[in-house]
Amino acid sequence: MKVFLATFGIFILVILGMSLGYIIKKKSIKGSCGGITALGMKKVCDCEEPCDNLKEKVAKGEADASELDRFKKDSDQFYEVK
Repeated sequence: MKVFLATFGIFILVILGMSLGYIIKKKSIKGSCGGITALGMKKVCDCEEPCDNLKEKVAKGEADASELDRFKKDSDQFYEVK
């Protein structure tokens, strides 16, 4: 039980330490690298065929039909870099 309470106390201290930036400076917690958008990627997609949402957007003219090219079977590309 002592180990559980000590571990719980340590977690509370870590969470409090992480929240100090927001509490003092009103700055939110951020990732160090910026994630996928920092690499210029729109999204990661390893789907074998386009989703219904993309098909509807292409049919309505909201998205370019070339967006469907990345789902061709002869392509080894798993994500799109823009």
